[in-house]
Amino acid sequence: MRPQLALLTLLLAMAASPTLAADRYKTLRFDQLLGWQADDHKAALNTFIKSCVDIRAPEWKPLCMLAKTGPDAKTFFETFFTPVAVRADKNALFTGYFEPVLNGSLYRVGPYLYPIYTKPKNMKPADPKLTRKAIDNGALKYKGLEIAYVDDPVEAYYLHIQGSGRINLTNGNSIRVGYAGENGHVYRSAPGQLVKLGKISYGDASIEGIKAWVKKNPVEGIKALEYNPSYVFFRRMEISANDAGGDTGPRGALDRPITPLRTLAVDPKFTQMGAPVWIEKGGRGAMRRLMVAQDVGSAIKGPQRADIFYGTGDLAGKLAGQTNNGGRMVVLLPIAIANRLAPNG
Repeated sequence: MRPQLALLTLLLAMAASPTLAADRYKTLRFDQLLGWQADDHKAALNTFIKSCVDIRAPEWKPLCMLAKTGPDAKTFFETFFTPVAVRADKNALFTGYFEPVLNGSLYRVGPYLYPIYTKPKNMKPADPKLTRKAIDNGALKYKGLEIAYVDDPVEAYYLHIQGSGRINLTNGNSIRVGYAGENGHVYRSAPGQLVKLGKISYGDASIEGIKAWVKKNPVEGIKALEYNPSYVFFRRMEISANDAGGDTGPRGALDRPITPLRTLAVDPKFTQMGAPVWIEKGGRGAMRRLMVAQDVGSAIKGPQRADIFYGTGDLAGKLAGQTNNGGRMVVLLPIAIANRLAPNG
């Protein structure tokens, strides 16, 4: 379901059930957001501008136009938005994601055996013939859907988890691949299953830990990855000349550049794509900052669930892998929409 339709569905449901808003939504004041005064609101505004144009609800259009005129960022958000907690009775769960860098080839040659596919046309949701296992066993072979081949099955698996990545090719060029859709099967954690079965310890369930285990157990390792039937498809994106340092960054689900430590992946059934989202993440590397919902993820489900984008490369991957914390997330909505969702506060 597109994010605009998801929001419309929620509003229609409210009309049918007047108690829904009171049960699900709670408005807050800005002085109730921990750390609000200290944030870099201008950085958040710059990120918001990149994707606000994609929000179709009419209440957003004038705010997007005003944002582009360069107003004082903090005043802008405080004047035209209301903080709304969706299911404020539940604690948030924050994880992290990043843009991995993989080694690849445009052709299946040498160690480059693991294809990265674009989405098939007219694919049926949750087609039993297109599970991860079926695809790994050649269900899409010879259909011209291969974007590139990479040299490590675990790196390919985690590319699916992250939803975007950079592939350094054998010809010296690099390409980006971005999220283009899924096969519709329910996500299940392959590393989590390995921990449950006692194959690896919880502390070793990192990318490097899984890679080492699969390398030692190649046949069993591939079967373990296939425990997750969900499969992500990608689209190819060229890297421009001024992008060598990651200046424009990868693109999220809205096909707009995403920003390290300002972009969130969310569940669009509950959070308006393109909306500002205040997060209060606890634990190591605690965060109090205004982010923007610009991406989605196959494992990101629920109203208080979000993935923080950390950037590109190994350091970003390390920080993302360390993130698994509770806290709170609050969506900033135009005042008129907030009043409809939570008329009694």
